[in-house]
Formats: sequence, C-alpha cells, structure tokens
Amino acid sequence: MSVTSGDYLRQVAEVVDRVGNGQHDLKLRAADLLADSVRNGGVIQAFGCGHSEALAMEIAGRAGGLVPTNRIALRDIVLYGGEPLEALADPTVERNPAIAHRLYQLAPIKPDDAFVIASNSGINGAVVEMALLVKERGHPLIAITSAQHSAGVASRHPSGRKLGDIADVVLDNGAPYGDATLPLPGGGAVGAVSSITAALLAQQIIAEVVDRLLAAGITPPVYLSDNVPGGKEHNAELEARYAGRIRRTA
Repeated sequence: MSVTSGDYLRQVAEVVDRVGNGQHDLKLRAADLLADSVRNGGVIQAFGCGHSEALAMEIAGRAGGLVPTNRIALRDIVLYGGEPLEALADPTVERNPAIAHRLYQLAPIKPDDAFVIASNSGINGAVVEMALLVKERGHPLIAITSAQHSAGVASRHPSGRKLGDIADVVLDNGAPYGDATLPLPGGGAVGAVSSITAALLAQQIIAEVVDRLLAAGITPPVYLSDNVPGGKEHNAELEARYAGRIRRTA
C-alpha cells in the first residue's frame, strides 16, 4: 500500500471526473435558482464552517466570480456582532444551532437573496439550523455535501435533520466517508477531496448562472482580478451597485 502524490492524483482525478460530469440536471436547476435571484436584484449568500468555508470563498469576492455574492462565516459574530474573540475558541462552535440565528441576523440579507451552503457531513447544528432558517424565510437553497458521508452519520441537530434533507437542490461533492481517499495501514486515511470538488461545483454553477444572464441580455456583473490594469476600478464600480449588501473581509 502506498500513499504517494501520484496515488492521490489518480484518486482525486477520478472523483473530479465523476463530480464534474455528473448531476447535470441538478447543476442546471441550481443555476436557474441563483440566476433568478441575481436578475431580481438579489445576492448569493454563501455559508460553510471549517474547511467548507472554502466553498463560500470560492463563490464570494473572487476574480472571475459574480459581484452580487456574500460570504457568511462564524467569525461574523466577532467582526460584526461584538462578541469577544474567545467566542470562536471552542472547536465545537459549529455544532451550536443558536449561532445560526445570530449569523442570519447580522448578515445583510434581503428577501430576493439565494443561499449556497456547504458541509461535507451536513450534520452540524449551525449548518442545519441555518438551512432551516433560510427555508423558513423563503430563500432558495442549494446544498453541497457528501452523500456518502452524510448517509453514514447521525445528525447533531435537535431535529434529527441534515443539510441534504432541507435544500431545494442537493449536489454531492463525491467525497468518501471521512473525506480522505488514501487508506493507511494502521487505520485512517489521507488525501481529502471535498474542498476541490466543492470548488469545481461552485465554478460550474456560476458559469451556468452567467450563461443565463447573457441569454437574457444582461451584462454579467463579474469581477476582474485586482491585479490587472483597470481591475480595481472595474470592481469598485460594480460593488457600488450593491453597497451595504456585500461584505469583503479577509
């Protein structure tokens, strides 16, 4: 048994191919919901905890992405809610359903906004509670999760529900149980894939959203890199259209 970079590449390439070429109808349905939101003046709100925050970073505020996007993160209770930094010190903070209410309250959310929530397991309290809040408030919700992992573990939310039980569209990131792909002789595994495949799904969906905007005769509000000539000015002009609706934090 080996755990080389080549072994990992072969494993991740197989998962990327499967995720990238599968779930076609679900991807189109997700793009329809997000494009409708953007056309109606809404913002795409992205949320994830732990490594799933990488999905929110992939959607909100990056070159080649849509400007009307916003990242919601656990640290918002400190940045915008006045909580002490120590509030984030508890490694189980994402298991607390109550934090979702505070995050939703602090975020610049409007009725036409749509949500993308990522969680590999789909079971922790903050993520499930946020999904419930989102649907109670009438927002479209796309979930990105591991079907295999989520099916193999119990929910940590008092309702017993999981992220995939709540969303309008559920996309499988293809990650195996435990996320890592290369088993070790003494147990455990290395070589996680969920961040890679979630980023792939996010980029595929955004491409489909842009395609729908173009088909409707709308110039897509898309970021340029700040590191190309004119990029910073281009981005500032577009961001001004969504003043107070989007946050750009580290």
